[in-house]
Amino acid sequence: MGDDSSSTSGESVAPETPTRREAIKYGGAALVGGLLAGCSSSATDDEGDPDSETATTSVRTETATPSDPTETATTSEDTETTTETESDTYSASIAPMGRVSLEEPPETVFTRLTHHADMAFALGRGDTITAMHAPAYYDRLWNQFIERLPGVTLDWEGLYSSWQPTKEKLYELDSDIHLADPAWITVQDNWDPADIEEIESGVSPWFGNSLSDTHQEPPDAYADGYEYYTLWEQFERVAQLFGEQARYEELAAIHADLLGTIEERLPDESERPSVVMIAAQDLDEIYAYTLDEPGFLTAHTRPFGARDAFDGEVESASVIDYEALLEADPDVILHLGGFEPNTDLAARREEFQSDPVASEITAVQSERVYPQGARYQGPILNLFQLEMTAKQLYPDQFGEWPRYTEGPYPEIPAGEQLFDRERVAAVINGDI
Repeated sequence: MGDDSSSTSGESVAPETPTRREAIKYGGAALVGGLLAGCSSSATDDEGDPDSETATTSVRTETATPSDPTETATTSEDTETTTETESDTYSASIAPMGRVSLEEPPETVFTRLTHHADMAFALGRGDTITAMHAPAYYDRLWNQFIERLPGVTLDWEGLYSSWQPTKEKLYELDSDIHLADPAWITVQDNWDPADIEEIESGVSPWFGNSLSDTHQEPPDAYADGYEYYTLWEQFERVAQLFGEQARYEELAAIHADLLGTIEERLPDESERPSVVMIAAQDLDEIYAYTLDEPGFLTAHTRPFGARDAFDGEVESASVIDYEALLEADPDVILHLGGFEPNTDLAARREEFQSDPVASEITAVQSERVYPQGARYQGPILNLFQLEMTAKQLYPDQFGEWPRYTEGPYPEIPAGEQLFDRERVAAVINGDI
């Protein structure tokens, strides 16, 4: 990205003026070492679909304890609670940073991946974000869903594109918190641990976790300390740091109700469709994703227990062609990025239908090629994606998914909505 390539991150850069964050204090584990990269949804520019490319193939840990397979919103036992003292009002702990404490909530928030940006947005701080990956792309995509939340707005256009952040830019942004996994940045963007520590002490703390996306295996330096969290466990910790437990608890209750509805109505396993999720900037190169791998990237598909069309024979994020897709012959195809305005979903469906091989796929013949949003979802996008996936996979149990070609998330009749839009909007706007 053009605005990310102007510096060498290995050099020490001093701020022009003294940092204003002397009130920030640290506790818990100190940062050490670098961390394996392996983002499975990267973009080469702000206009591309980040879910259609794969940066690296990472090794999954075989011994890690999986997160709750249904991504429940209950408070985990190891979450540290805050006290009523002034110094601990804004305090939380998360791997790999340990405990971070602030004396006031952050007014400016650096993010790198959109699960963190959505968390800040859900806590009423969407306008505090200073940076994020592919801001133009994700601004367009998220606003397709935000359209259905009355009185809520979101504007990420023009933010610093932080896929490959530089130290110089982080000093310039002077954010109150870096809501990002520093260990991932250390390796992904060729930062040294010393660079991470310099930003930590010279600008503001790091607080984020990214390897929980697919339970990627950390390197030796973090083997004893890195932990995996569900999407909502991580969101809980961010809310604690921001002093927004009430907002979190209200959204977590909505999420728990939605999961309860899904669990109650799921049909027997024998009645569930075979499914594949794909991403493609064009259909000459198709990435296929499984729906039940560990981690928060499948927080919107794993609860439904649909059958993997590839029966485990194709690894998630593999590149496939029409022949492989026909051999798997899924009943349903979920198309990542299908809501992004620059994606011509009608043209994609027509391309499938006009190809002599793809036209034979069951999902194409039965017109069950559906749009999806993004895998790096935060709590707000997760609610919408759980609802639409329920309707796309199980229309008899959850109501028909409207025929979608373009525009914002379709209007669902009030009686067929699986969560309350006005209640979610009220939380974001602080009316709780």
